[in-house]
Amino acid sequence: MSNENKQTRPDCPLIGQNGNIYNLVGIAAKTLKRNGLLAEASEMTEKVFGSGSYDEALGIIGEYVNITSVDEPNEDMDMRMG
Repeated sequence: MSNENKQTRPDCPLIGQNGNIYNLVGIAAKTLKRNGLLAEASEMTEKVFGSGSYDEALGIIGEYVNITSVDEPNEDMDMRMG
C-alpha cells in the first residue's frame, strides 16, 4: 500500500466486535470498499488469510484501516442518524 493511502486510511469500528478474524476482515474490507478502495480491500484480505498468526492478521488490517471502537461516533453513524 502506498504512503499516500496509509495517510488516508478510513476509520473502521473493530474494537468491541466479535473477534473472529473472518468477521474482522469482512468489516474492514467493507469499510475499504465503501471508501472506494476496492483494490486495497482485496489486497488486505489476501494478506490476512496468508498471514501466520492472529496478531499478524490484525497488524495487516491496521495497515489498511484506522481501527476504532464501536462506541466511538463516526461519520457513518452520523449520516444514518440524520
